[in-house]
Amino acid sequence: MTLSVALRHGFPGFALDVAFDAPAGVTALFGRSGSGKTTVVNAVAGLLRPDHGRIVAGGAVLLDTAAGLVLPPHRRRVGYVFQEARLFPHLTVRQNLLYGRWFRGGGAAFGQVVEMLGIGALLARRPAALSGGERQRVAIGRALLSDPHILLMDEPLAALDEGRKAEILPWLERLRDGAGVPILYVSHSLPEVARLATTVVVLDGGRVLRAGAVAEVLGDPALAAPMGLREAGSVLTARVVAEEADGLVRLEAAAGPLWLPKGPGMAAGQVLRVRIAAQDVILSRDRPAGLSALNILPGVVTAVRMGDGPGAMVQLSVGGEALLARVTRRSAEALGIAEGAGVFAVVKTVSVAQGDIGLG
Repeated sequence: MTLSVALRHGFPGFALDVAFDAPAGVTALFGRSGSGKTTVVNAVAGLLRPDHGRIVAGGAVLLDTAAGLVLPPHRRRVGYVFQEARLFPHLTVRQNLLYGRWFRGGGAAFGQVVEMLGIGALLARRPAALSGGERQRVAIGRALLSDPHILLMDEPLAALDEGRKAEILPWLERLRDGAGVPILYVSHSLPEVARLATTVVVLDGGRVLRAGAVAEVLGDPALAAPMGLREAGSVLTARVVAEEADGLVRLEAAAGPLWLPKGPGMAAGQVLRVRIAAQDVILSRDRPAGLSALNILPGVVTAVRMGDGPGAMVQLSVGGEALLARVTRRSAEALGIAEGAGVFAVVKTVSVAQGDIGLG
């Protein structure tokens, strides 16, 4: 099932004009505050009627202003998860979930949703006895049990602290891989997008800057500035080979071995996605020796984008995957960094946080 969106809408001082397709999996709407992310989601949900637009979900037309077709929200088969869980405080978890099931005409079974989200032990509790992450999992379960054709998630982790985010992220990965419906996911956190998204739509000022597969979009140096230089980074795919005696895990990426600290879910054979921040990558023209850093990946420069200040963003191809490195203009010039140059990318093992490692 896919979602196709084309919208135009005017507000005082702001105009939205976007078009994109969201395939199966998680499509992340990424952008700064005021870029139009929540407006798009509300239009899909039927909470906002745009001036012009067409929205199609799995072949069903939800909105076609040219034809005068506007389905009301309750007929769109949309599940909506907000920043706050918005559970009924007087009902147990089971009763909250069954409220969602009351709307469904088939679809996911109660037991399947409970197992996928790991909330079986919570069924008898009331929302006040749940952690923030647990409440959000229940809210997701309630939305799924309404048998939606689309799941909308508007910054569902924004109200959680880092510990609660770490608690719920693995469950969101399971949801991405097992829900079977397109998920439109609003976020302004690049690490979150890198870990969860299969497709990314970058919004800026009500327009789509770029849309595509997560590795392609995050690895584009032209988008580093609008997405945030300090958080810019790329995503590599790697397979766990072995856990070593000193607590490190060896992974095999397309460009060669990677060593990372042992973390949850890092079993032999598991395919992971690893986000590497551009500012944590050091470049060398020759293979370095005598370093404490363990990860040294050979690559070829595919693009160099000089910034307005003293910085430069360099895109490498490492084993066919894009890797970004943020260096100074002075360093780029001193090393002769130019398209086609052979280089080595150096990444410290401890610079990759557990939150930057997710299921592939």
